[in-house]
Amino acid sequence: MKLATATHPSCPQPFPALLLSGETALNLARAAQLADTGRPASDYASLAGIIAAEAASPGGLRHLRAEAEAGRLDEACVDAAGLRLLAPLPRPAKNVFCVGRNYLDHVSEGYKAQKLEIKVPEHIQFFSKPPTAVIGPDASIECDPAVTGKLDYEVELGIVIGKGGKNISADQALSHVFGYTIVNDITARDLQRAHDQWFKGKGLDRSCPMGPWIVTADEVAAPQDIRLSLSVNGEPRQDASTAQMIFKLPAIIAELSKGLTLEPGDIIATGTPSGVGYAMDPPRFLRPGDVIRCEIEGIGVLSNRVAAPDDITSEEA
Repeated sequence: MKLATATHPSCPQPFPALLLSGETALNLARAAQLADTGRPASDYASLAGIIAAEAASPGGLRHLRAEAEAGRLDEACVDAAGLRLLAPLPRPAKNVFCVGRNYLDHVSEGYKAQKLEIKVPEHIQFFSKPPTAVIGPDASIECDPAVTGKLDYEVELGIVIGKGGKNISADQALSHVFGYTIVNDITARDLQRAHDQWFKGKGLDRSCPMGPWIVTADEVAAPQDIRLSLSVNGEPRQDASTAQMIFKLPAIIAELSKGLTLEPGDIIATGTPSGVGYAMDPPRFLRPGDVIRCEIEGIGVLSNRVAAPDDITSEEA
């Protein structure tokens, strides 16, 4: 299933949407008012609520989809072409967890760019991006020359946690995944270096494009072997497979959850492959007007434009 947060001319307030076959989307908040899911309709008012509800008692989403496909929820259906997609989780409850240096070629290009000896990480390197960084598909990435002159991109597979837990074992880790999405880990490289840590350079407003939706885990048969790519203005920059990760998805979830409770709706960005702008010779950073297109096999396409602060509309802000 493809699940999004969207607005529509018939419903200008954000609502959780299920993309059905053809050109139809189901307003899940409205659908839950019309059909019995076994839980309060209020649990289906947002995608975050739905993820938590499904973790507690699975089956409500499948029931609503079946009812819609049987033609019993037409009142809750809208034309998918009229959807304006937001980030699937527009304001996550917690910081977005991120993994750094998780593809060998990216590790190598980074050290070479800094003229340092290459060292493969022995342990998973975690950092985070604040909820205020999250934006959706087609939203503008802010490029403020008063803040940074070295804005960069990173396409990443995003994990969305379903069933929460602490000290999750690696062999059970993927059973805790609700679904997958695309994350673009926009990074101010100069701030990253100046502060000698990653949070500031990766935590700027509008620096975490995400979407276009969440694809449920049952529809991603081999998340550890899917292609991810990125282009800037149509020029290919990144192209790799998640099979190239140094630390695999089960290990990431298991290690992150040691002594740290993961909850429904938590997001984990799992690292980026080689091809980032700062490692090119000469480096090529993002500028206003650039269009970044991220694609992950089986999930979709996430596209965003880079804009100066004054060019970001009030609708986007």
